[in-house]
Amino acid sequence: MSKRIHLIAIGGAVMHNMALALHNQGHIVTGSDDEIFEPSRTRLANKGILPAQMGWSEKNVTSDLDFVILGMHAKLDNPELIKAKALGIPVYSFPEYVYEQSKDKKRVVVAGSHGKTTTTAIIMHALQQAGVPFDYLVGSQLSGFDTMVSFTDAPVIIIEGDEYLTSPIDLKPKFHWYKPNVALITGIAWDHINVFPTFENYVKQFELFIADIDTNGALIWYGHDEHLKQLVKHAPCKNYAYDTPDFKLENGKIYWLQDGEEYPLQIFGKHNLQNMLGAQLVCEQLGINRIDFLRYMASFKGTARRLEPINTSTFQAAFRDFAHAPSKVTATVSAVCEQYPNKKTIAILELHTYSSLRLDFLPHYTNSLQGATTKIIYLNPHVFEMKKMPVIQPAAILETFGMDTMIVTNKTDLVNKIESLKDLDSVLLLMSSGSFDGLDFASLVE
Repeated sequence: MSKRIHLIAIGGAVMHNMALALHNQGHIVTGSDDEIFEPSRTRLANKGILPAQMGWSEKNVTSDLDFVILGMHAKLDNPELIKAKALGIPVYSFPEYVYEQSKDKKRVVVAGSHGKTTTTAIIMHALQQAGVPFDYLVGSQLSGFDTMVSFTDAPVIIIEGDEYLTSPIDLKPKFHWYKPNVALITGIAWDHINVFPTFENYVKQFELFIADIDTNGALIWYGHDEHLKQLVKHAPCKNYAYDTPDFKLENGKIYWLQDGEEYPLQIFGKHNLQNMLGAQLVCEQLGINRIDFLRYMASFKGTARRLEPINTSTFQAAFRDFAHAPSKVTATVSAVCEQYPNKKTIAILELHTYSSLRLDFLPHYTNSLQGATTKIIYLNPHVFEMKKMPVIQPAAILETFGMDTMIVTNKTDLVNKIESLKDLDSVLLLMSSGSFDGLDFASLVE
């Protein structure tokens, strides 16, 4: 039956995809936001659900709404939220609504401080190749999928389980809503220190997540994580550790070695191979055997902004990666250096997140760029201004990343520096959860 649904902060990556999914289900969807950027704007407009004007207004919330979905971008004093409460209209956060949609399904939740999106995407790709119907929530737009959210009558849902806060009125991590039947944890490395001020508090969230797994379910976890080794002792269900599968690198191509056979892959890096083995164990829980899984992996090309190739005629290769937390940066740089052992690696990292811009957190990045031939840190003063944080001084950057690190503080100088480094014997790696101040990657490396 069709519902009338209003999304407060509809423009976010997940929120606008949820709006599209609900619209595709036949619901009457409206929304609001104070600003909406591409591609959200065009995608909402194409479905006729782009707000007529930007901003919040209590007029958007009327008594005929069945419920409201509240995005994290909204504030507690949002007039639409206040009006919905006054009218007694049910207000869901998006993770709460995902659970409402999936409480009668088998819920597979991928959690961890790194690799969640890639691992979720691998599982989704395998299920799609196998012809298994499923719903999903994933944190990136994936090739072969129209939206990042899908709600149907499928018996299974694959959920990327983010540990960040649920909503302005619900300050627990999103993944506490999902109550997994099958869970995968890729590893634990302190992140989001603005929300989890101590590492112990951060680890506690994963302990609580594990406690919520169905007793008849399964927990799959990275076996070399010392923190997980302690947490899984109290898991309420069967648990399975994974490591790095046997593989070989030959002429720039990676092969997964299994029972005397070689299975070619398009992704590279030990961390991605570990993600793939974890995903394979999840797929076994869903009825896909290992050999079929490996055959499906030959066509998996990775996800957007996770070692995403950029077409280039001026470097040996160029990649864009979402890497921003220390563990992600370390794994990404290591992967590129191992994949191109005889080439020079130019590693450029934009410090953009709240954690990375904290002077007391910066030492966690020590050695994260190790192996790179050229190391560049990009600091955009405008980001510090927006986040109302003191600018990190060059001495602290050099102490953390090494005295041979270059520091760049504006886009023009960064472009000039990359131009000067163009070399067919070099590999360019651009890492950020931001955009390097709107840098046009494609034209830069052509």
